[in-house]
Amino acid sequence: MLNNVVLVGRTVEDLTIVTLDSGLKTCKLVLAVQRGFKNEDGNYDTDFIPITLWEGIAQATANNCKKGSVIGVKGRLQTRIIEIGDVKLKSIDLIGERVSFINIKKDFDNSTNNQI
Repeated sequence: MLNNVVLVGRTVEDLTIVTLDSGLKTCKLVLAVQRGFKNEDGNYDTDFIPITLWEGIAQATANNCKKGSVIGVKGRLQTRIIEIGDVKLKSIDLIGERVSFINIKKDFDNSTNNQI
């Protein structure tokens, strides 16, 4: 069996670490991934993929990336059940397991973002 997802895209916002009551650290990010083909209008569509990172990888990514950073994420899909009243819905989450920093943006002087 294989459950493997690889994405390369841009972060759409600055990342924030959240510490849960259990003490675990997590970070949720949205990655803008441009499709590899043009639509009927001749433009490239972009998908906005939500990703969850945990613990050390979450901390490292939040410390090194700002909005607009280009990163690669290797991860896996995970299903969960959401109950709303009597209705049970299945949700698919992408859990990031590795992050590659391709072209990160950092805020050096709090007034402009610079690429490194």
